[in-house]
Amino acid sequence: MSDKNKIFTVIISDGPYTKERPFTMLRFAYTALLEDHKINIFLVEDGIFVGKKNQDPSTYDNLEKWMKDVISEGATVKVCGVCMKARGMTEEELIEGIKKTTMNGFVDMCVEADKVLFS
Repeated sequence: MSDKNKIFTVIISDGPYTKERPFTMLRFAYTALLEDHKINIFLVEDGIFVGKKNQDPSTYDNLEKWMKDVISEGATVKVCGVCMKARGMTEEELIEGIKKTTMNGFVDMCVEADKVLFS
């Protein structure tokens, strides 16, 4: 990684298909990865549903596809385990490549980052 390349930690807290913020953050992450930046994504609150597999929106860009694209380009994606428990989501429901973590994992992602973006 050259001096110009940065590490971004992107926090997604809004659920999919209710606001454009998750879509915008995934587009940002994908673009940054293509420019050789490192991306960490932390899914929290209703944002955990952005990481849910088998999404099938009828009139909106499929966020599952975007999430798979950022993972395939090298993004590290973690999801809040407490938020999952509170919303009844299991690890089996997550898109492949997303890992459940704790606030300690979130802190680690922020400490590593040059920039933290919250949406």
